[in-house]
Amino acid sequence: MLGSGFMTHSFAVFRRPELAAETTAFDEWAVDALTRGDVDALTDYRKRAPGAAVAHPSAEHFVPLLLTVGAAEDPAGAVSAIDRLVLGNSIRSVQLA
Repeated sequence: MLGSGFMTHSFAVFRRPELAAETTAFDEWAVDALTRGDVDALTDYRKRAPGAAVAHPSAEHFVPLLLTVGAAEDPAGAVSAIDRLVLGNSIRSVQLA
């Protein structure tokens, strides 16, 4: 199963490149939560993730990851199929079994 799309979705970072620190912090937090299979943390990302307000000002671009994690047999088995930053956003996509 492949969860595709940007790990972060911020138009603000296009106008203010210094906000890339926020999207990077969010991406690193999400990778750690995925690696640990911490579904509760991922679900509560608005309160727990650093940079969430910048990385995902609205939920619709993060919810597909939650659906992918929920459908996975092993949520802790996430592998980054794509891992890079483009214009301050993480375009990470994860693969889960």
